[in-house]
Amino acid sequence: MSPRREIRADHDRTSIVVYQAYPDAIADVALERQRFGPPFSLNRMTWIKPSFLWLMERSNWGLKSGQERILAVRLRREGWEAALELGVLTGFEPGAHGTPQQWDRDFQRAPVHIQWDPERSLRGQSLPHDSIQVGIGRTVIGRYVEEWILSIEDLTERVRKIRKLLDAGRAEQATRQLPRESVYPVPARLTRQIGM
Repeated sequence: MSPRREIRADHDRTSIVVYQAYPDAIADVALERQRFGPPFSLNRMTWIKPSFLWLMERSNWGLKSGQERILAVRLRREGWEAALELGVLTGFEPGAHGTPQQWDRDFQRAPVHIQWDPERSLRGQSLPHDSIQVGIGRTVIGRYVEEWILSIEDLTERVRKIRKLLDAGRAEQATRQLPRESVYPVPARLTRQIGM
């Protein structure tokens, strides 16, 4: 049985893939530059998710308005772990924060927000373990864009293919098209802080 919370991701020794969904205007610039640029905003929090299926649920497989393009953003592991280190959970948890007052103070100042939500199955059902999403705030987003990103890949056509297989009742073939995700080894110093 899986632990209630673990980070599952496409990762290797030096990098981790996170997923984001955007409209064409942002995706086209990101793919051309291999960096985010205008109209992507550096002045609002951006959420990154290492779970492909969680983003599929959130974006309705790229069918939601403004989330039509699915991008796989490969980050340096040190950048991903720096984000986790700067993060505070979006809700009070005694094991991570001590007191509600301490959590509130930390959360108000936190440059990164961390949230756990039920992981999703191929068909969007909630699973009994959680998946992480990380909100990169305005004071850190420049580092995300300029220092942490190694590459950006457009997965939109792959997403459409998987959805088409699912709609045709071919779940086994759809599953074979999913990105490979395995448990990411979170450094021990971070597990309590991020609610694991």
